[in-house]
Amino acid sequence: MANITLYELPGCPYCAKVVDKLDELGLEYDSIEVPRSHSQRTEVEAVSDQTGVPVIIDEEHGIDGMSESDDIVEFLEESYA
Repeated sequence: MANITLYELPGCPYCAKVVDKLDELGLEYDSIEVPRSHSQRTEVEAVSDQTGVPVIIDEEHGIDGMSESDDIVEFLEESYA
């Protein structure tokens, strides 16, 4: 199991931005596909207090539900580049 978990939705450009950065850095991660309906995104809401995606969890760095693609990309660059 990877240290990073990504909550994402296929076709989401913000999620794709994070996936591209994870791939660029050669990082292994677990992907959890969330439902299209925000009202059904209970799992992502439980870890991030909101229903938007992308959201990552990074156990190695103590990240328990970071959202916003720009923030995630910046974190990944600073922590893994």
